[in-house]
Amino acid sequence: MATLCRPAVSVPEYVITMEDTLALARERHPDHPQLPLALRLIENTGVRTRYIVQPIEETLKHPGFEQRNKVYEAEAKARVPAVVQRALDEAELLSSDIDVIVYVSCTGFMMPSMTAWLINNMGFGHDTRQIPIAQLGCAAGGAAVNRAHDFCTAYPEANALIVACEFCSLCYQPTDLGVGSLLSNGLFGDGIAAAVVRGRGGEGISLERNGSYLIPKTEEWIMYDVRSTGFHFLLDKRVPGTMEPLAPALQKLASAHGWDASDLDFYIIHAGGPRILDDLSKFLKVDPHAFRFSRATLTEYGNIASAVVLDALRRLFDEGGAHDRARGLLAGFGPGITAEMALGRWQGTTRET
Repeated sequence: MATLCRPAVSVPEYVITMEDTLALARERHPDHPQLPLALRLIENTGVRTRYIVQPIEETLKHPGFEQRNKVYEAEAKARVPAVVQRALDEAELLSSDIDVIVYVSCTGFMMPSMTAWLINNMGFGHDTRQIPIAQLGCAAGGAAVNRAHDFCTAYPEANALIVACEFCSLCYQPTDLGVGSLLSNGLFGDGIAAAVVRGRGGEGISLERNGSYLIPKTEEWIMYDVRSTGFHFLLDKRVPGTMEPLAPALQKLASAHGWDASDLDFYIIHAGGPRILDDLSKFLKVDPHAFRFSRATLTEYGNIASAVVLDALRRLFDEGGAHDRARGLLAGFGPGITAEMALGRWQGTTRET
């Protein structure tokens, strides 16, 4: 059965603190009529630090979409290989052992995909399948796990590599002054994560079932307005309340597997913001402590989009993992509004047979 192994995670070297963010908002928008509201919302995110690929002085400039996308490509090529190599090492595999690469990102665009560059530059076989996913936003971390699971179910001896590369700071738009945009400026961070799903052997989450759910008529609640200046992030004020309709979808998936989503051993959840986790705790009737890995990611890195679930899983590994056969849920939420959900059991180290 396919096993999601220990992820490798990396954040850039440039740090911006909550205090920096608040000071910048006051400095750049002193006359904004809703500045006090925006400052309060930013403070309530609980994000203490974020990491970005350029110094803040460069991040605040807007040299144009073309130049920003060049930065995205250059930074991805410079930073992704080391993270991929660590993920391969964690899974005790070589690049030549990988049969498919699932690459997810919503903060830059490349064609051919980064998958092609990795195949040509890191020793992957030239028959390696490529699954680039660009339009699922934060839900793409869960989607990547699910597509890797699907592939390894179809090809039980296969191994899949997942890569999430998000440079959210490259989407900063100085002319977007809505409260949602100002909040986003204090919420999102940059990060890269990678993990291997092994068809045989490995330690981690032995994946058993996955599913998707889209809340009807919410496709405009999280979206990009694509303009000549790049990606303009639009966030509807109703988004924080989406756990009420999504919690039943999580329960339904678990119930179909004979489990109770309110009574699992571990939870790896995308942390879009603190209310997402608070509401999920409420509607699933789960102790808030169950979401400690997701909260730690949000506090230390901010919302790193599709990479959040892999970083939260990395933190579970850092805590020592779970007991053998422990049952867990992994879920990512994003545009659509879409939930990508997976169920699995913790599996200790086993030998390939």
